[in-house]
Amino acid sequence: MPSTRRDFIKTSAAAGTFLALAGAPAILRAGAQDKVRLGIIGTGLRGRWHLKLGCDRSDTVVTAICDIDAAALDESQALISTAGGRKAAEYGRNGDPEAWRDMLAKESLDVVIIATPWQWHTPQAVMAMEHGIVAGIEVPCAVSIAECWDLVNTYERTGTPCMIMENVCYRRDVMAVLNMVRQEMFGELLHLEGGYQHDLREVKFNDGKQPYGGGVEFGEKGFSEAKWRTDHSVHRNGDIYPTHGLGPVATMTNINRGNRFVSLSSTATKSRGLQKYITEKGGADHPNAKVRFALGDIVTTVLRTQHGETILLSHDTNGPRPYSLGFRVQGTQGIWMDINKSLYLEGISPTAHRWEEAAPYLEQYDHPLWQKFAAEAEGGGHGGMDFFVVNALIEAVKNGQKPPLDAYDAATWSAISPLSEQSIAMGSSAVEVPDFTRGKWMHRKDVFAG
Repeated sequence: MPSTRRDFIKTSAAAGTFLALAGAPAILRAGAQDKVRLGIIGTGLRGRWHLKLGCDRSDTVVTAICDIDAAALDESQALISTAGGRKAAEYGRNGDPEAWRDMLAKESLDVVIIATPWQWHTPQAVMAMEHGIVAGIEVPCAVSIAECWDLVNTYERTGTPCMIMENVCYRRDVMAVLNMVRQEMFGELLHLEGGYQHDLREVKFNDGKQPYGGGVEFGEKGFSEAKWRTDHSVHRNGDIYPTHGLGPVATMTNINRGNRFVSLSSTATKSRGLQKYITEKGGADHPNAKVRFALGDIVTTVLRTQHGETILLSHDTNGPRPYSLGFRVQGTQGIWMDINKSLYLEGISPTAHRWEEAAPYLEQYDHPLWQKFAAEAEGGGHGGMDFFVVNALIEAVKNGQKPPLDAYDAATWSAISPLSEQSIAMGSSAVEVPDFTRGKWMHRKDVFAG
């Protein structure tokens, strides 16, 4: 079994710690109440998974749900009933896509999870914070730089937190590698990689059998992900879904907490995959065959940090390929790559210049959070990642702490999308990444996962 590089570096903090900044203001509205009051906006497949995790907790009660899809509301109420809960207050069944505003204004909620199409994330989170409701925002949290600033400015003005619900930050192997990074097993970090590499052609076009229906509003009756997600591929050319690959490496490089992104440059290939898929599945006369897609099949983004690390992101969703987030963590003493499940540590790996299996290291450096909560996380969605991200949000709210991934992270990570679009439109020129912390990154402490 491998040994630590430096014996004097101790293992990570005690298991189960979701530490927040000291002196954080109390968030829970009624200190005497027993349970966190949870609302869900957007009860599609993703929203219902969050709802289920909320129902599974003894310290949480789902009190309000919102969606314009009556079937989604019915399935949500059934989940609540099966878990032994009371029927939640409903909003949106009347077909009003703005019904979430009534829910946030009228309901006594401590936290709301937002699982709607991307263009609704910031407006819903902003209103939640303005009403003193902590917002857990699915990814990406914003689709423009202006929206990123809206999140930060609202948080700073109201003092009500929001959390980016980036579940991959809690993936078991990623957290073990984070543990190794913090123990300097890879030496000083130099280069990291991640991405969203996932064949989404069926998701975007329902197997190519249904016409593309762009411009759908949140919650339109009978809506599927294809009706809103495909729209981004039609009109945008950039890394439109960056945070699954970016979030984990951002925590490893202490972004917004002692380090920051300085600039990025993005490049896109030509767009061929979706058009090919449509004509092969539906024929040349299919209505979708006339749609022209702005999104390049593969988008590559290189980020530079204040401390000199580089980060390579890939967005690849329009062609035939197995799923992979393509993580790579490389430093002065070694390297880990998830795609070949291998690593190499100079002075520790048994054979020079030879990969070895990462599994023994990932087991030895299993993060304390996983050691403590592995049983609870079993069946918790996406290999347990969903349990951890929801648990982090609820524990922060319950204990009056700031969440481990906050408004500054939500803005910084989500900003990669519009910035990459800008870079590609400028011929892959480098563009500056705004400092959403306004200089506070130099003094903020690392609080993610203890």
